[in-house]
Amino acid sequence: MTSLMVSVLAFVSGIKDRVASEKGATATEYSLLVAFIALLIILGVTAFGTALNTWFSTLGSTVGTW
Repeated sequence: MTSLMVSVLAFVSGIKDRVASEKGATATEYSLLVAFIALLIILGVTAFGTALNTWFSTLGSTVGTW
């Protein structure tokens, strides 16, 4: 009976170690999510900046012809 208890305790200890080690996986997932959001923001700002530049160029040309 004692060896069975030792085996069960070792098994439970191994499970606890695996559960505790998921913090690194969670941090990795969050860092990937932050990187993806940052990439989307950069692409959005670039596209908006290009459109805004075109709009101001057109506005400048229109005002220049007045």
